[in-house]
Amino acid sequence: MSNPAASKQADPAAAVRAEARFGAAFLRKYRWRLLLLFIGLLLPLWAFAELADEVREAEAFPFDEPILRFAHALARDGFDQAFVLLSALGYQYGVVPFDALLVLGLAIRRRMREGLFAGVAIIGSALLNLAAKPSFARARPSLWESIAPETTFSFPSGHAMGSMTLAWVVVLLCWHTRWRLLVTLAAAMFTLLVGLSRVYLGVHYPSDIVAGWAAASVWAVGIYLLVFRGSLRPWRHAQAE
Repeated sequence: MSNPAASKQADPAAAVRAEARFGAAFLRKYRWRLLLLFIGLLLPLWAFAELADEVREAEAFPFDEPILRFAHALARDGFDQAFVLLSALGYQYGVVPFDALLVLGLAIRRRMREGLFAGVAIIGSALLNLAAKPSFARARPSLWESIAPETTFSFPSGHAMGSMTLAWVVVLLCWHTRWRLLVTLAAAMFTLLVGLSRVYLGVHYPSDIVAGWAAASVWAVGIYLLVFRGSLRPWRHAQAE
């Protein structure tokens, strides 16, 4: 009687084909998660590490001051009011209340796994920002007197982290629904405008904003991959997989 294992070993081409089929099947099954891992975790982690290293060494970023001065050159009354409002919506009057309502709504609907993801991502992001600021102790920009001054440390931006964390949470929760494109565009636009508002107001360097976005991405996507491990998706139970 022939031995299949021995036949496979005796036919290297068959072994290569079998491995290629396995690789193709793996990529088909996990392509979304691999892309998410690269875009939402690895690239932002590298970006934050590079920025943090320069901040610790008190190195100036060549793009920070030119962008700040360009933003300040656009200043006028209408823009002042709009960006002050956007900045407020990016934290105490928008992001924070929405965070609380989102987690509460998920709990009321008994979507415990989704609520766990949202709660850990949002609360953890805020705690990370509170811990990071005194660790880096970067002073705020002082190129001009801001119309909305801040007294805490600058790096990384809490507004950028909070808005990006919320953006990732709602996008990932909606990704497997028909609303994903609309939600992604709205979340990206809101996050960008909040970041721009902080630069326009002169209370953050652009590098603070990018670092906040990067840190929030790493944290939120990492929590998502832990909570919805394997092939489990939001809005579906493990028994249904």
